[in-house]
Order: sequence, then structure tokens, then C-alpha cells
Amino acid sequence: MDVLNALVAFLNFVFIPGLSYGAQIALGALGVTLIYGILRFSNFAHGDTMAFGAMITILVTWWMQSVGISFGPLPTALLALPVAIVATAAFVLATDRVVYRFYRQKKASSTIVVIVSLGVMFVMNGIIRLIIGVDEQNFTDGARFVVNPQEFKAYTGLAEPLAIKTTQAVTVITAFAVVALLFWFLQKTRTGKSMRAFSDNEDLALLSGINPDRVVAVTWIIAAGLATIAGTLYGLDKSFKPFTYFQLLLPIFSAAIVGGLGNPLGAIAGGFVIAFSEVMVTNAWKKIVTYLVPESMAPDSLLQLLSTDYKFAVSFTILIIVLLFMPTGLFKGKSV
Repeated sequence: MDVLNALVAFLNFVFIPGLSYGAQIALGALGVTLIYGILRFSNFAHGDTMAFGAMITILVTWWMQSVGISFGPLPTALLALPVAIVATAAFVLATDRVVYRFYRQKKASSTIVVIVSLGVMFVMNGIIRLIIGVDEQNFTDGARFVVNPQEFKAYTGLAEPLAIKTTQAVTVITAFAVVALLFWFLQKTRTGKSMRAFSDNEDLALLSGINPDRVVAVTWIIAAGLATIAGTLYGLDKSFKPFTYFQLLLPIFSAAIVGGLGNPLGAIAGGFVIAFSEVMVTNAWKKIVTYLVPESMAPDSLLQLLSTDYKFAVSFTILIIVLLFMPTGLFKGKSV
């Protein structure tokens, strides 16, 4: 029974949180790698694009809740997502036309465009804080658990109750559905094939008659959709605070680079590598180990390698190691 209790504790504190966090990071990294692979620059404003999309979702969710619209046991934010995706896509397309298009026409170096994206990031962050403020916002509703811990404990007789939050289940299911849809789009549709050709060889793609403006617009729309979904899922699972999304840039870029910048499959793998690394290093293993060892050998300390305050240090360390020894990442993306 103690082994089963240890397994349930592992699921509660490591596997399930790592799986949901990894799905959120993977979606964010997908947007980063898509922009890098096609538009050829690292978009430092992607974290704030996630925050902008989540903000629109929150505002629409609040309106729906005020008029009595809900989604039953599921979060009402899922109903607000389509509106947020459209609004965020319109915002990033406007940003591209006003800002990035000029530098694209001038054929500016990627370094200059990266610096420009930093400016866009600060502007977006200011807009978000002006509209929704700087305080933490909680917009989760519906059923709290898919697997209720008290019911699980009563049914199984285990000392450790299994708890699977609705937001965690929604995160994983939504992320897998979005990834499957994205890969189908890139592999099977004419527009997706044009985007892949543009990414592989821009000059040859242009000679083949591919419309570059269309490819750019579709890329921004998809990246905005991924950012909005990732930002909303993260906000539902944790909470929404504008500055948090700026901090997420590090694990998101780490995931994209670890997997192979410019490689969508690598972005997904990198997201889960980063997420599980952070969770496992910052988790307090005392409870799990206590179930597995004799009472006389039970640890007194938390058995925690790093405090959760330092979880981004894990991402940074992995990023440095990959840049030093494997700059193309696990799936052989573009060298950085």
C-alpha cells in the first residue's frame, strides 16, 4: 500500500503538474519556433502576446459570467477563447503592418528585428497593465476537480488522495488537440506546405509563386492563436498576472532551443523536458520517499534540491548546456 501511496503522491506533485505545465510551455514554444522558422527572428514579445490573449479571454469571460453564461463543469474561458484569438490575431497583424513590415522590406538583420521585438514587448506590457492592472486575476470557474481527492481516498482506502484539477485535464486535452490540428495543417494543407517551403528556402519559394505576404500573415495568426491558448491555459491552471508572462519567456525559449529552434516537434519535446526538469528539481521529495523507506529511515529534511523561487534557474542552466554542447537542439533545428 505504501508503494501505491508513493505512486499517487508522485502523480499529484510531479507527473500531473509537469504534464500540464509542459503542455503550456510547449504551446508557447511552438509559437516562438514558428516565428523563428518562417519570419527568421526571435520574438521577445511572445510572452506578452500570451498575456494579451489571456487578458482578452478574461475580459470576455467576466462579461459572460455577468450575463449568466457558463460552460457547465468546464471553465467559461473556453467559450471566450475564439473571441480572444481573433482579437489577438488582429492586434499582432496590426503590429506587423505598423512595425515589423518596415524592417522586413529593408531586409534588416535578425538582430535588429529582435531589438525591435523588445520594444514591442514593453509597449504590449504597458497596454496590458493599463487595461487590466498589475494585480493577480483569477477567472477559473466550473468544477474544481475531475478526480475528487476525498472521493478517491474513500473509494481506494489509500492515505494519499489523488487530485486531478479540471484545469489540468483541460490543459492537456486542449494542448494535444491544438498540436494535432497544427501538424495536420502544416502537413496536409496547401497553405501549410507553402509555409514549410518558405521556411526551408525563401528564394526558391518565391520563385515557385508563393505569396510571401500571405505566408507572413498566416504565421502571425497561428502564432497569436497558440499564444492566446497557451496564455489562457496557464492563467486557468495557475493565475493571471501580467509580469508572470514576461518571466515565462525564459522557459519558453529554453524549450524551443532545447528541442531545436525552428522545429515544431522539437518545441513540443523541449517544453516537456523543461517542465519536468523544473518540477523534479524543485519538488520536495520527502513525502514520496517517506512512503518507500522504513519509518526509522524517514528523512527529516524536505529533500528539495532547489526552492520553487529558483525554478527558472533550471531552465537557464539547461539552456546554457544546450547552447554550449548542442546548439541545434535535440531535433536538429537551426543553430543559435
